[in-house]
Amino acid sequence: MAVYSMTGYATAQSGGPQAASSGDPQPGLGMEIRSVNSRFLDLTFKLSDELRGTEPALRDLLGARLKRGKVEIRAWIEGRSEGTVRSPTVADLQRLVGLQDSIQAWCPKASPLSVAEVLQLTSRQQALPGGLHENLLELAQITLDGFVAAREREGKRLADMLLDRLKQLRRLAKDAQPLIPQLVAQQRQRFIDRWNEALNASAAAGGTGNTLTSETVQDRALTEATAFAIRIDVAEELTRLDSHLEEIERLIKKGNEVGKRLDFLIQELHREANTMGAKSSSLELTRISVDMKVLIEQMREQVQNIE
Repeated sequence: MAVYSMTGYATAQSGGPQAASSGDPQPGLGMEIRSVNSRFLDLTFKLSDELRGTEPALRDLLGARLKRGKVEIRAWIEGRSEGTVRSPTVADLQRLVGLQDSIQAWCPKASPLSVAEVLQLTSRQQALPGGLHENLLELAQITLDGFVAAREREGKRLADMLLDRLKQLRRLAKDAQPLIPQLVAQQRQRFIDRWNEALNASAAAGGTGNTLTSETVQDRALTEATAFAIRIDVAEELTRLDSHLEEIERLIKKGNEVGKRLDFLIQELHREANTMGAKSSSLELTRISVDMKVLIEQMREQVQNIE
């Protein structure tokens, strides 16, 4: 399955069918869906007044296909601005007049309706024109398909970038593996040289109490070198790092909802790279640790956008 980004955008428009009564074309519809990353699915609807009744159905439609992201959905009737006022029908006016007469019969001091109040009430009572509800859901499906496709394309770019960083991390880990035996061997020889220098200096000074032999020097050098090897050994870190890299690659190739698991594994990678840096006893190993942390940070930033 594919990896999906939480960042995406899509828009679509459609015309309506002919109105059954008037024969005039029904206004067209427009919809726009955009999203950014978020820990959970956060749907925000910005619908024109005539379309608000469709929000529950739209919420179900999007919730069935999207799992994470801060998603904003805008829908509108084409050709209408926010300031457009719908002319009330005769039926609307008759109903309001009837209600007003009934209320004033019981409450004679009640004020009559103003023009603004009539327009406001008739606007609230306006229902979706026939078929517009179904047309909006059809448009939502088309827009959602384009939106998911855009997230898939962006997800593929993210997956390709992550796989490239995995290759670079593996190369760095491979470069680090032979460094530890070399450092231990160099340190062991350094200990032997220091012990020999101390013995030679003691002998030159005419010391008679010196009982150290070459075998003793070798043993002590090996003991010091072993302790040094334990302190700088990053084999365990490299093993865990390789295991995390394998799991990250498996998740990327598996796809679907992997963002949260990838985010956790990136944290583990960063921990291993930090430990390697703390144990570093050479400039080369320090450089490798720094390069690893740079790559891991690049991965972390991009993983934040994966669903």
